[in-house]
Amino acid sequence: MMPQQPARKGAGANSCEASPIGGSWKIGRELKNPRPRLQEEGFFDVPIRISRRPGKMQSRGRILIVGVGGLGVPAAFALARSGPCRMTLIDPDPVELSNLARQVIYRQDDLGKPKTECAARRIRGRFPNVEIEPRVIALDPDNALGLAQSHDFIIDATDDPAAKFLINDAAIKTRRPFVYGGVIGMTGQAMTVIPGDTACLRCLFEEPPGQTEVASCREAGIVGAVAGVIGEIQAAEALASLSHATPRLAGRILTYDATRPARFRTTEVPARPGCRCGAWIGKSATPSVHQ
Repeated sequence: MMPQQPARKGAGANSCEASPIGGSWKIGRELKNPRPRLQEEGFFDVPIRISRRPGKMQSRGRILIVGVGGLGVPAAFALARSGPCRMTLIDPDPVELSNLARQVIYRQDDLGKPKTECAARRIRGRFPNVEIEPRVIALDPDNALGLAQSHDFIIDATDDPAAKFLINDAAIKTRRPFVYGGVIGMTGQAMTVIPGDTACLRCLFEEPPGQTEVASCREAGIVGAVAGVIGEIQAAEALASLSHATPRLAGRILTYDATRPARFRTTEVPARPGCRCGAWIGKSATPSVHQ
């Protein structure tokens, strides 16, 4: 979602989860006026599911979750439920009263305390086999490369478009896969980027949107249940990557429309020729259709 006020650069600004959905920077933009040509693959009714059986793949990698709000909280819980895993939570913000309605991990007595520390404490209490490191910091140009380099997968759960592009650029430079996520109103999106192999966020949008393009939470709102669905999907993509499987959303953007009965749509995203990610090199610019 987009900020109620101009967001600080970094994760966890006081706003909803950022997504190319609000204003002119929205889901319809890449489908109606795409920079690369996208190919709609149709709707499907069965969401991505996460196995809750303990596995060995989680212990071999560390996951970075940038932002511990409407997306980051359900993503972290889904990872913890899947079995022993290692994750780092980063967010500079304290828990605020407005968070309690949809970020259900937090309680009244958490108000004013760092989100990452409160979330880590509750996850450890319920899932003692999870190794979790909370860090009360924002993602910024000085620490982005180091954080990406020290992790095996990144979950973009931020609420700031500039931070999303920073994640994208750091992931491309360090060749770390990541999953983008965004929610506004009754609609959510997710897309996994495999550096050098699939389209990146800049293949869709070369630069972050201007403030005039960004819809505010006050105008558009956010439904916590929709953020929960997208967060769970992001966790599933992370687990697939750490299992050395191809994430289902690699090179595809998923759109979840909660105004219809459990409707999910995927759209193939071709790499944009000339994009700095280099995924377009040696590939056809025309996407194939997957039935």
